[in-house]
Amino acid sequence: MRLFLMLFLGTSQARLPYVLLKAAFGFMLLMTGCAHYPVNQVRQHATPQPEYRGGGLPDDARNDQLLLLLTFSGGGTRAAAFSYGVLEALRDTKVSIGGAERRLVDEVDWISGVSGGSFTAAYYGLFGDRIFKDFELRFLKRNVQGDLTRATLFNPINWGKLFSPYYDRSDLASDYYNRNVFDGHTFGDIAARKGPRIVINATDMVHGTRFSFTQNVFDTICSDLSSFPVARACAASSAVPILLSPITVRNYAGNCGYRMPPELLEAMEPPRDVSTRRIDLANNMAPFLDSKRKPYIHLVDGGVADNLGIRAALERVTLMGDCWTTLKKARQENVHKIVFVVVNAETETDDKWDRFEKIPPFAAMLESYSSIAIQRYNMETVALLSESFPRWAEEIRKGRCGPGNISTKPGACGDIEFYLIQVRFEALNDESERNFLKHLSTSFALKSEEVDRLRSAARKIFTESRELQRLIRDLH
Repeated sequence: MRLFLMLFLGTSQARLPYVLLKAAFGFMLLMTGCAHYPVNQVRQHATPQPEYRGGGLPDDARNDQLLLLLTFSGGGTRAAAFSYGVLEALRDTKVSIGGAERRLVDEVDWISGVSGGSFTAAYYGLFGDRIFKDFELRFLKRNVQGDLTRATLFNPINWGKLFSPYYDRSDLASDYYNRNVFDGHTFGDIAARKGPRIVINATDMVHGTRFSFTQNVFDTICSDLSSFPVARACAASSAVPILLSPITVRNYAGNCGYRMPPELLEAMEPPRDVSTRRIDLANNMAPFLDSKRKPYIHLVDGGVADNLGIRAALERVTLMGDCWTTLKKARQENVHKIVFVVVNAETETDDKWDRFEKIPPFAAMLESYSSIAIQRYNMETVALLSESFPRWAEEIRKGRCGPGNISTKPGACGDIEFYLIQVRFEALNDESERNFLKHLSTSFALKSEEVDRLRSAARKIFTESRELQRLIRDLH
């Protein structure tokens, strides 16, 4: 073979390494020219009923009097495993609904995922109960971080790709997730299952606004979500700034005849009595409507805008004007119990520098900055959600019952209850276990026993929650 190469290349044995190196360099240049991120498809015509909107999918199997919403936070494999433990607990929790015993997991209507939590949400949205059979081996207990590092450092084909200005580390990660985790599936495949609504959240790098992968959002940029790879959405949601590159989405706004819904038009050009927050949220969409000024949308980690995934629900209600209008849009007018399960795998701030006089290094300062910002924003978001419940309940009663005396007896039109089940490390009584889980890495690589401890902790916290026990009693 070596002799053949020498004759074919017309060179001596001494020059062979140089020629091979030159050939390898030429191959890398070729790959550099070919490498490009997959471009989201344009939608030529805005249709009134696109395949994957944010309003909820009809499913006769789920009870229409119970609305169950899950939010899975960011935090790498730690968050993915913690969220997975909650799904296991929901699978094992039996409740009586309409006189029939049901698994609580079968009543889930909507899951919002961020970063690490987006992988659990997306996998369940695609495969349903299959997640309990192979998600551990395919993702949770797999050294994803190591696989991506090896693909970056030791694969010459990827070296060439990464030299391209149109392909970077997050694109490489997306390709990996597409092959090894999500089997090439798209959001259209999630919609075809008619399971719970799955919302994957990222952040627009330039404007800092939340970008959710729903057809409602893709309508504004005249694009088709049904053909968009789930893996690429999860790569965007977990694209931690500095460590990973942004994921790029094309903006085709203005090319499909899209018309803003009346509720959003009203919010963008409001009367004086409309809340300032609603005006601000509506106008956050303005940059996306101008594809000439913003032809590309660069997306980074969803935790930058909202690490809990709750804002997707909060902001939807605000934009719609009130909770009753939101429920009608989602065809959930008959709901009597609305349950939020907030899974929060946040990191604890390291206080060791309080005991040293010397100036902390830059890395410690950067870590503290991001942890403090996320923690405080998480607290405010949960408080905002909880404080909204009484107002939302009143809006539903007025909308559903009309004027006059409103009965709140079970089954009456004014019967509406909200439940907030928080699954977070703080709920653990065992201090050593609590501290151990809080300080686990937020990378995509954990030991098998660490994953199991996270799952076990999530199940324990969820099943022992007072709000869950109240819900079970009320359902009976």
